[in-house]
Amino acid sequence: MQRKHLLTALLATISSTANATTELDTVTVNADFRGASLEQTSAAVSVVDPIEMEKRGAQHLENIINLTPNVNSAGGASRNKYFQIRGIGERSQYNTPLNPSVGLTIDGIDYSRSGAAGTLFDVQQVEVLRGPQGTRFGASALAGMINIQSNQPTEELEAHVEHTLGTDGLQGAGVAVGGPITENVLGRFSVYKNTANGYMTNTYLDRDDTQNIDELTSRAQIKWLVNDSLTVDFTAMHLDIDNGYDAFSFENDYTTSTDEPGTDSIKSDALAISTDWKIDEAVSMQSKLTYSNSDLLYSYDDDWTYDGQYNGGYSAKDNYYRNRENYSVDLRWLSSEQGRIFNNSTDWVAGVYHLQQSESLHRVYPYVDSGEMNSSYDTTNSAIYGQLDYHLNKRTLITAGLRTEQFTADYANSYGFSENTDEILFGGKLGLEHQVSAQHRAFTSLSRGYKAGGVNDDATLPEDKIAFDTEYLWNLEAGVNSSFLNNKLKTRLTAFYSLRKDQQVNSSTQQEGSPDFTIYLDNAAKGEHYGLELEADWNVNRRLNVIGSLGLLHATFTDYTYVDPNDTTNTISLDGREQAHAPSYQFSLGGEYYFAQNWTLSANIEGKDAFYFSNSHDLQSESFYLVNTSLAYTTGDWVFTLWARNLTNTEYDTRGFYFGIDPRTNYADNLYTQKGGPRTVGLTISWDY
Repeated sequence: MQRKHLLTALLATISSTANATTELDTVTVNADFRGASLEQTSAAVSVVDPIEMEKRGAQHLENIINLTPNVNSAGGASRNKYFQIRGIGERSQYNTPLNPSVGLTIDGIDYSRSGAAGTLFDVQQVEVLRGPQGTRFGASALAGMINIQSNQPTEELEAHVEHTLGTDGLQGAGVAVGGPITENVLGRFSVYKNTANGYMTNTYLDRDDTQNIDELTSRAQIKWLVNDSLTVDFTAMHLDIDNGYDAFSFENDYTTSTDEPGTDSIKSDALAISTDWKIDEAVSMQSKLTYSNSDLLYSYDDDWTYDGQYNGGYSAKDNYYRNRENYSVDLRWLSSEQGRIFNNSTDWVAGVYHLQQSESLHRVYPYVDSGEMNSSYDTTNSAIYGQLDYHLNKRTLITAGLRTEQFTADYANSYGFSENTDEILFGGKLGLEHQVSAQHRAFTSLSRGYKAGGVNDDATLPEDKIAFDTEYLWNLEAGVNSSFLNNKLKTRLTAFYSLRKDQQVNSSTQQEGSPDFTIYLDNAAKGEHYGLELEADWNVNRRLNVIGSLGLLHATFTDYTYVDPNDTTNTISLDGREQAHAPSYQFSLGGEYYFAQNWTLSANIEGKDAFYFSNSHDLQSESFYLVNTSLAYTTGDWVFTLWARNLTNTEYDTRGFYFGIDPRTNYADNLYTQKGGPRTVGLTISWDY
């Protein structure tokens, strides 16, 4: 596995000559049209590699997301599966169809509305692109994109076997095997099973596994080297995630008393076929066809109690059964150096894209008509896009990209309500890069992202709140990628300013005299986001490496007043207020110390400022700091890693709601929060061939 190979190489350098120069490895970013080294990428992007994942026993995106500046996540499920970049992103989904602000792809397959799919076994790297990706990804990446890339088939036989044991019943086991199948066919196959009891205790059922983790990820990849000009890649993936959901209590602690714990599950099958065809010396054509079919269940005990626990209480369970089916095709043509245009000065990309998504919802809940409701949401995205990279000289590059996208949506529910959308969307980027010196590369860009409008699925809403408009975001950023100390220290610094027009805002209110909620999306006038992002990787000497990140964020509403749709006299002016899940600072600081032959000690501290839980009330989380550490021993092909997440057992919140649910207080409004994971300690043993 990549981690073991890199760790072995680093340990070997300890015994090298003391005066030899040690440089940091080059990291390649693959999410853009052309792969480029991280230092040459003129975008705000973070890359998390397997070393960082294994140092904290990371099995899911939620375990590593705090390593990236100005990226937050929201609970309200078995995992933190909703992500916010620079203060922009969804925090939950109930009835209303979701058009994502933050995209998620796994090996090029779109899982943007299914963040629980982000498991991390046999993953080469995770790329987090911050800021609108209007040219490359279109409507799914208003705030940015998270791209998970698994390890690819290799020309030599490789094998990786891994087993993990940890607290709260944590067990994980997996195997990955890759190499040549025939003379011109390579393959890689992996499977991983991850289970844990979770950290909640249900006192009524006398169980400690009602918030359990039960995740199976399997993947098969075939690379067919047809000839020197054509390569075909096949990917098949199967996810069977059957997690429990039982996270909230009246006391805001780690105990519950529900009699009907919930479920947070995904059963998904996906296929992808990619080709890379070198048509001639000047032009290549790339294609990608994907298909995925996912059955999802999100359910929870709506009253948080057992039947009869309190006088005046009620008993109900809310169930959201969804099926999502996605088809996509992406065809693009790219120039080589021999295919540059305009007097051999300009690289070009041209492409067409089509995405068809179908989502059906079956909700079972006592407080909707007849105890059930059904809806369907079918969307189509058809786009043409292009990009020109003009080499003004050997040190200066000007980039211009444009994407035109037709978005159509058809919505209907069992109440007889239907709504159709058909609109043309535009996005793109204009950028400038300049190699100031061998050590410093500066860049600036102006980009436009977009997120399609939609429809709220709630019959209690007034007519003017049923539909909401398309949102646009203008983003201006500038930065510099630098190298110091003979390439021992590398930094990436980015400043940004974003202006959102017709900002889509998630709001909610409890219906009077009912446990049900009105949850809907509305348009604020404007939103303003600006800040700073810094990442650094410093190879101090042959024994010590330091890595860190810092994100500073100011994200506020401009000219927006929240109006309760159930009581129009209840208004909250949010003009100038910080937006939800947008902490003003985040940081991560850690390092690796190779203190003896074959031994590595790692430690990391990550922190986050307080943030508002919602736009419908003014209650906030508390700021918090988490300490993570690991001790690794390498011998031959074996690696033994003892790791701990949240070593100091800090109590912190990942989601918060303000409403009335406790019958002991006559359902008075109160703050209820979901706790983040307490201290988790584990031992991972891995073997590589």
